[in-house]
Amino acid sequence: MIDADDFYLCPVAPADRSLMNVCFHLSDPLLEAEFLSQAGKRGLLNLKGHGVTGGIRASLYNAMPPEGVDALIGFMQDFSAGHSTLR
Repeated sequence: MIDADDFYLCPVAPADRSLMNVCFHLSDPLLEAEFLSQAGKRGLLNLKGHGVTGGIRASLYNAMPPEGVDALIGFMQDFSAGHSTLR
């Protein structure tokens, strides 16, 4: 999903990305607070990125079920579609 278009960005090369910590930024950093707020309303919690580097960080530790990943992807698709006029 991160690489589907330019709405979400990851500075780490795909081959070097963690399978347990999915880190990315939004192309418009001003939308990150709204992203986190709306994600929380969908039950997608603790997505705020590192205190220094910011962005979004989805931790897939502790036996995250595939349904949780699907829920995040669905939210990311809806969020980017809802802000398509900003692209």
